[in-house]
Amino acid sequence: MKGILNILKPPGMTSHDVVARVRKKTKIKKVGHTGTLDPNAAGVLPICIGQATKISQFLLDSTKQYRAELTLGIETDTQDIYGNTIEKKVVKLSSDEIEKTILSFVGEYYQTPPMYSALKVKGKKLYELARQGIEISREARKVQIHQINIIRMMGEKVLFDVVCSKGTYIRTLCHDIGKILGCGGVMSFLLRTATHNFDIGSAITLEELQQTEDVEAYLKPIDFPLSHILKIDFDAAYKKAALNGNKLYIKDSFYSIPMETEVRIYVEENFIGIGNIKEDSEKKRYVKFSRLFA
Repeated sequence: MKGILNILKPPGMTSHDVVARVRKKTKIKKVGHTGTLDPNAAGVLPICIGQATKISQFLLDSTKQYRAELTLGIETDTQDIYGNTIEKKVVKLSSDEIEKTILSFVGEYYQTPPMYSALKVKGKKLYELARQGIEISREARKVQIHQINIIRMMGEKVLFDVVCSKGTYIRTLCHDIGKILGCGGVMSFLLRTATHNFDIGSAITLEELQQTEDVEAYLKPIDFPLSHILKIDFDAAYKKAALNGNKLYIKDSFYSIPMETEVRIYVEENFIGIGNIKEDSEKKRYVKFSRLFA
């Protein structure tokens, strides 16, 4: 069995808990998730099975989409509503001020990872140190907020959709918004609505997974996350060379593809890997594998 399950993670479970459930159901050891989702959060969590684990990095690096709720007037040690309260303030801000500040985060900004996170420093996870009351300096990382759409504002609560780069902490985004506004802010709800081309509409619950007798019916193929990459299909004569990861010379009809373009490589419609268009000393063009999945 190989492929990707689009799981709808419920709140109250870690991403590793979901992996364990899938492993138990499929009886396959080689199972991995594609990006940690906070235990209290819910939403899309693609799970790679078998050979599909080779594709997990592409999903880890992909754009994410969330629906989140920001509660203003409070600051906690975890940057979400579940942490210990550090400070509370009365919110005396207009809707326009709040909206303007939230939307100002669209674009690149440097975000300092929260102490309550799974990031490792010198082999120790930050949350392990935080639970011991230890706070250490963390280097701010550049993240990209592609889009923010405010859905609703009610009192101190703001519901919004956000599209962001990998490594973005929505808890920290809420904290940073509250800091700029001067009243503090925490994340009080989080739902991941999409990871790359896996969306919540096509996700299945763990209950549905448990009840099915045909897990493979829910599997997406290994190349599903790569549908945005140009495809080149070779005939059967190339099979041995392709499976060995050798260079594959392309037909003249493909010479219009710019040099270094990343492509998906198939032999008789069977996905083999990805590579880039190259040119040899005789100006003949070929595909050089960067990753073999067969």
